[in-house]
Amino acid sequence: MIEKLRQLPSVDRLLGEEGMQKLIAGYGRERAVEALRAELDLIRDEVRAGGEVPESDRIVARTGSRLHKRLSPSLRPVINATGVIIHTNLGRAPLSAAARAAMEAVAAGYSTLEYDLEAGKRGHRTMHAERLLCELTGAESALVVNNNAGAVLLALTGLAQGRSVLISRGQLVEIGGGFRIPDVMAQSGARLVEVGTTNRTHLRDYEQALAKHNDVALILHAHHSNFRIIGFTTEPALSELVGLGNERGVPVMDDLGSGALLDTAQFGLAHEPMVQESVAAGAAVTCFSGDKLLGGPQAGIIVGRAACVEPLKHHPLTRALRADKLCLAALQATLLHYLKGEAMEQIPVWQMIALPLEQIEQRARRWRRYLKQAGLAVEIVDGLSTIGGGSLPGETLPTRLVALNVPHPVELAARLRAADPPVITRIEDDRLVLDPRTVLADEEQPMLKAVVEGAGL
Repeated sequence: MIEKLRQLPSVDRLLGEEGMQKLIAGYGRERAVEALRAELDLIRDEVRAGGEVPESDRIVARTGSRLHKRLSPSLRPVINATGVIIHTNLGRAPLSAAARAAMEAVAAGYSTLEYDLEAGKRGHRTMHAERLLCELTGAESALVVNNNAGAVLLALTGLAQGRSVLISRGQLVEIGGGFRIPDVMAQSGARLVEVGTTNRTHLRDYEQALAKHNDVALILHAHHSNFRIIGFTTEPALSELVGLGNERGVPVMDDLGSGALLDTAQFGLAHEPMVQESVAAGAAVTCFSGDKLLGGPQAGIIVGRAACVEPLKHHPLTRALRADKLCLAALQATLLHYLKGEAMEQIPVWQMIALPLEQIEQRARRWRRYLKQAGLAVEIVDGLSTIGGGSLPGETLPTRLVALNVPHPVELAARLRAADPPVITRIEDDRLVLDPRTVLADEEQPMLKAVVEGAGL
């Protein structure tokens, strides 16, 4: 064993290898030498356990793998072939070309983030999206923060801290990541007052609660988001709650979540409540996401009456939750798509939702032809795409799946996740399937190449 250990090349000798010189150039001398020493320590342990001494080029290759694993970014682009359009785990909504360009433009240098060019003095970052949001939704005022959980927390803190908030038991939702309405309300300092039952809440339940509690600051209406209650159910419409609130002098807050600005019913889906409808119904405050059905960057958006929204802009919590310049640039570009009437053509989420089945069929045939020529057993089958992101639960869109008949689909899926770029798929009926709906045009060839290589062909 000692004789074997003496066969190990020295650090100085290995540093002279061409491969190590490339690693030094790519990762820096300090990190490369550190990784080499760590790899040699591991090899010594392997030799003591009865292993063989690897050749110098193998030691260098192992050092390179160690460096790559340690210093490569973990946040990476992936190809989404799952058919889930707003995939929370994969970053939700992909951005339009204009939104990406806007982010790059403000990231490359200085910007007017908090500078008023016309006045030649300090401005406010809230202005960049506010005008567009008000024009699109009909609201009097608007505010952008870092995400919708932050928007809800800010609104509850700023408008109801230390006072009661009424909400139906059927709307005490929990969404991904353990975000629970009761927990957020407790954090805000507001007091939760549940009304009605899980499946049936009537307007009279709110009336009775208002009569019982004389410190009600808000009536909260929360979109069910990622679930549905069906069967023997009822709950007042938002307009009914607003009518009651106006009668009793209590504003209504609407937590919409998804942030749809287009009618999903036109695509054969159920109607997702729209921001414009919430504002038109009279909600004093409406909160929604920027990166779900809006199709923009992660953001929490608050729109509504100036009397309720303007004070939130000066709340201490707003600074902790404020959006940065990259978010605001992308959001501004995304909102402009809606104002120009080009959202369905330019925003990827809406492009995918609106994609005709005929075009999906054409792409599926092209993929099948490529994969068959490479020697894979593949067929096209009917399937379903989903919206995802807590939007339109249970709603699906018809699609055409490219199904691979391989001996070990789970192993192939793992190899595809290890590809560069990684390809995320799903398995149905013991077959690995690819959904063309969520694969961007410039991702087709890298994905198909990864599948062929992953299959060992």
